[in-house]
Amino acid sequence: MKVYIIGAGPGDPKLITVKGAELIERCPIVFYTGSLVPKEVVARARPDAKVLDSSGMDLNQIVDVLKEAHRNNQDVARVHTGDPSIFGSTAEQIRKMEELGIPYEIIPGVSSFTAAAAVLGKELTLPELSQTVIVTRAEGRTLMPEKEKLHMLAAHEATIVLFLSVSLMRKIVKELSPHYGEDCPVAVVQKATWPDQKIVLGTLKDISDKVKEAKITETAIIIVGRVLTSKDFANSRLYDPKFTHRFRKGKTTIALDAS
Repeated sequence: MKVYIIGAGPGDPKLITVKGAELIERCPIVFYTGSLVPKEVVARARPDAKVLDSSGMDLNQIVDVLKEAHRNNQDVARVHTGDPSIFGSTAEQIRKMEELGIPYEIIPGVSSFTAAAAVLGKELTLPELSQTVIVTRAEGRTLMPEKEKLHMLAAHEATIVLFLSVSLMRKIVKELSPHYGEDCPVAVVQKATWPDQKIVLGTLKDISDKVKEAKITETAIIIVGRVLTSKDFANSRLYDPKFTHRFRKGKTTIALDAS
């Protein structure tokens, strides 16, 4: 018996991994977060599977389901949205399973922040402009570690991605603007890859009003950084014809003396 913690991807049912889909089709128990995982994902379950929605359960109730499955020697497809390793609320379940001796395996998925970058048609790291992506959240009811306050992270001026924070847009703008500048581009993507996806583009100066106008209050990824609009970044050395690496020898240009 094993509990498979499966990342279902950001919303598009076809963005689940092949391995994740096969496990949902095979497991006798499919346990999913109904508020976030599309029903098309769990519709893959076999006809006799027990399909349970965990969105109305607390941690103890979730663990009770896993304990019963363990007693009955039944595999569980525990399906979460996005990728389980980023704001997935899986760590507390894993801790309980380890305490109870319940075996588990994590199946990664497409994160909503990479899906947001994809629908924007952007790369979040550009040579000589930003080679770092900070994935974080603004401080709300969940307190941030002292050294991870947003204004401290902003000092790096790297591409920054915020989960679970769109309701704190004005606070975000206040903390980021002194470092990034009011003209820094911002993209807010609500429900990336879902049919009702919304994209709002702006700058730190106007993004709060634009998000309010679009009535986006939840389920959104915020991306801040110059990578969103830059056109004059350096080319990657990877495809430079003069650059030698393991799989290709660079071409050397020899200047000829015209005399």
